[in-house]
Amino acid sequence: MASGSPTLAQCLSQAHERGLARVDAHMLLLHSLGRHLHDRAWLLAHDTDTLSALQLAQWQTALKRRLDGEPVAYITGRKDFFGLTLAVDARVLDPRPDTETLVEWALAVLPKASTPNALRLLDLGTGSGAVALALQYARTDAQVWAVDVSEDALAVARANAEQLDLAVQFIASDWFAQIDANFDLIVANPPYIAQADPHLHALRYEPIQALTSGCDGLNAIRHIIQNAPDYLVHSAWLLLEHGHDQAERVRSLLLQTGFIQVQSRTDLAGHARCSGGQKPPQ
Repeated sequence: MASGSPTLAQCLSQAHERGLARVDAHMLLLHSLGRHLHDRAWLLAHDTDTLSALQLAQWQTALKRRLDGEPVAYITGRKDFFGLTLAVDARVLDPRPDTETLVEWALAVLPKASTPNALRLLDLGTGSGAVALALQYARTDAQVWAVDVSEDALAVARANAEQLDLAVQFIASDWFAQIDANFDLIVANPPYIAQADPHLHALRYEPIQALTSGCDGLNAIRHIIQNAPDYLVHSAWLLLEHGHDQAERVRSLLLQTGFIQVQSRTDLAGHARCSGGQKPPQ
């Protein structure tokens, strides 16, 4: 270690003084040291260790990027989601823990068992592949299809599927445009932020096309809800993630389209984050 370099404890103190969240500082420091991002116990046990010149440069760069608002996942190139470690970068949204609510609900409405490949699941707007890969990991008996209009996003998702050895099938499609099958479940985490939303500045590092959808943020959700019945078997579910204040409007759209059992699920903060409904039985 380089003489005169700061200790790990001093680096974390520096990050705290500059307003960085504790968990972010730990992950960025571990990344700068080339260690596993969750090895926080190691940091505590080695808090008097000092950084090499290279490690210090990497830490300072990572700290600057995070303080400028760049997501930790883009800096480290990794994000954990539903027990899976995904590679992510600026071509895709940073997967949020709240989206695990969508996966949990999806798994809850699926039959407990099926013959291999009998269940067909569709993930619309897959991005990094987080939702599709989590579903495939949890339900190895299902066929999972994942759609995105962005070839860049699909490249990230395919690489994640290969790394995790999960047999998700990916399709380049503008929502349902290239889909010609029916599914036992459709899930989507589509763009849902209004184009003029002031919070977009905080998300400036993420792909805008994956964030915004019209003046009220509901254009993509309207399109999915209106078209989904043509791609669902009878009694199958459509589940959607949406903004924290959009649940009532999304439920109304589902009811207007003829879905039954329309309801919402809350995220980790207690906000109604997902809404869905069931296609009526035949």
